[in-house]
Amino acid sequence: MLRFATVAAVMATAALIPSSTSAQGGDPASATEPPPIAKVRNYLPHMTRPEVEDLLTRTDMVIIPVGALEQHGTHLPIGTDHLNGVERAKRVAYRTDVLVAPILLPGQSPYHMGFAGTVTLPSTLIQEVYVEAAKSLIRHGFKRFLILNAHGGNRAITTFIVDRINQETEGIAVDLGAVAGPLTERGPTGGAGGAAGAGADAGGQTAPVLDRHGGTGETSNSLYLIPELVDLDAAYPAELTMPAHLEAMVPEVLAGDPTALSVFLAEGLKDESTGKGTSSAELSSTGVWGVRDPSEGTAERGRVTTERFVDAAVRFIERWNALRPPGTG
Repeated sequence: MLRFATVAAVMATAALIPSSTSAQGGDPASATEPPPIAKVRNYLPHMTRPEVEDLLTRTDMVIIPVGALEQHGTHLPIGTDHLNGVERAKRVAYRTDVLVAPILLPGQSPYHMGFAGTVTLPSTLIQEVYVEAAKSLIRHGFKRFLILNAHGGNRAITTFIVDRINQETEGIAVDLGAVAGPLTERGPTGGAGGAAGAGADAGGQTAPVLDRHGGTGETSNSLYLIPELVDLDAAYPAELTMPAHLEAMVPEVLAGDPTALSVFLAEGLKDESTGKGTSSAELSSTGVWGVRDPSEGTAERGRVTTERFVDAAVRFIERWNALRPPGTG
């Protein structure tokens, strides 16, 4: 078994590998078997029962990533949200003792069903699965839950998951993104850069443009976190077709008008069955919701964004442990 320090070094090195099929050491289709799995510290699927029991002597805290299986254009994998969320959680667990427990791959993504590969589940079912999973972990001795939403479409669902754990169980839950936000250092490449990102950054783009789902932010994060799965050669700008009233809002959205953004997102990216004309297949030729070339994303931007989040998450966990040491209550 690899030593954890060695695995950490492997993870850090892999995160810096440039993306493209040439960076993968040949054509993956020619391989006869998958690459070996490197054991990851505090990652539930890799742990034995004694290891879980040992971890419980040091912490009662769990990060549960909530992701999605949905199209991300022509260059990012279907599992982008799930994979990036899990990779961020792993990096937190390498800095401080906390269990990482992925429960589901799919999330709520009905508006991406126009593109092949998307898997979506009803919001009520997603809630039930995560709440029941939390109950299982509570039975084993875990008490505190950090729900890490890695997909914008799950925002309302994760709010309910947090509330239900707090209202219906012995557990205590917080939204990790929300509590880490105030502790996150800001800088020239700041911002989540994922489905919620829009506008310019320090990567050479001077004028703000619509740059959201599958755009340079998610591409940058993926180039850093899952570089082997990114195909920049397949990336190209999307052609967007939005209802006229939404298109008219774009300049105000990019200017930072909070009301315009709220109204824009209330209608944008919704299931085709709603009749709003804003499902991803109706909006975009590629599935990317933005006009910027996704290939302008960089691993460096993804590294900065990831490290800021991980630093903030660790600060919160350490502060929570100081306020409420493991095993109290």
